[in-house]
Amino acid sequence: MQSYTIGQAARLLGVSPDTARRWADAGRMVTHRDEGGRRVIDGKDLAAFSVELARSDGEEDASYTSVRNAFPGIVTAVKLGDVAAQVEIQAGPHRLVSLLTREAVEELGLEVGVEATARVKSTNVHVDRT
Repeated sequence: MQSYTIGQAARLLGVSPDTARRWADAGRMVTHRDEGGRRVIDGKDLAAFSVELARSDGEEDASYTSVRNAFPGIVTAVKLGDVAAQVEIQAGPHRLVSLLTREAVEELGLEVGVEATARVKSTNVHVDRT
């Protein structure tokens, strides 16, 4: 079974290695030592923890939507045209770019530095193993 270092787990969870270490120290994330003495998390344990974390994140801010692929982040660029606009959001290690109407950007008050959530719904999803 594949296992992950604290740093790898942090990257996959979209948090800092310090946050992942605190979670491990507090017993929220189950770790053990590998042959080299490094703290590692089994892949199945990390997968279960990531699902639990996603369910508990923002429970008080629950939104009413059918779109389950939410990427909370910060707006890093806005390009306004006469009718359309391009908005870039950095969500952890993910950069998402969305095309929407200029009117929608203005109504939402989207500008660089504003917190926003990109929601992705697709009928076609590709999964690569790295």
